[in-house]
Amino acid sequence: MQNERTLYTWMDLGIFSARNIDMPRKVRMGFRKPLKQGYLVDLKCREARTYDDYLVFLAENPDILISEMDSVEGTKGGKVLLTIHFETPKLMLAFIRDANTSQSVIDIFDYLEKIWGLEAFQRMFPVLLSDNGSEFSNPYRIETNAQGLSRTRVFYCKPRAPYQRGPGENNHAFLRRIIPKGTSMDGLTQADIDLMMSHINSYSRKDLGNKSPYEVFAALYGEELLTALGAKKIPPADITLRPTLLKK
Repeated sequence: MQNERTLYTWMDLGIFSARNIDMPRKVRMGFRKPLKQGYLVDLKCREARTYDDYLVFLAENPDILISEMDSVEGTKGGKVLLTIHFETPKLMLAFIRDANTSQSVIDIFDYLEKIWGLEAFQRMFPVLLSDNGSEFSNPYRIETNAQGLSRTRVFYCKPRAPYQRGPGENNHAFLRRIIPKGTSMDGLTQADIDLMMSHINSYSRKDLGNKSPYEVFAALYGEELLTALGAKKIPPADITLRPTLLKK
């Protein structure tokens, strides 16, 4: 038995009498474009923070609250969102940034600590799970505040494995109803993003017993944490999950 890729390679080398033209699926697929080289990331930042390390940590702390962080782009080079998804209540926070840099991510976590206080921050973010984007390449500064105090733990998913952050990825579908992929976010403010997330987090979910993420989060951790960030509970009849929500 041979790998399918090996057979295609042998065909390209002319080992078989058949040619690529005889393979309709390969002709239709064409050649893949090479991946663009992104920002270089020091792989040392992932030491003791791999997905396997994460699984070990979860086994030792089975009831810990998990949050997933990710970036959502508008147009290339424009404003970008940082999303933070709490797995248990399915609530998502989102913050707009002028550029997709590691410092912009650090600034947001510093802001959250300032708004909530260190104790509440540590309670809400014991674990952060992210992909391998360059914006998350300074885990020490996310884990440690400006005074050098430990405040969270950062772990990385395996490359090209978005399913390891499945809940957060799925919740982005709600966000994309309002900001379709490829739509510029340059004209949006944090107030716009707060409004959008209030509508998304107020939308009831069947797997939450027909409660909304806002309601579940408020019951578990306190509504004051949400109001401190400008979040509001939107009545069901007023919820809008369409681009018109942000039309000015």
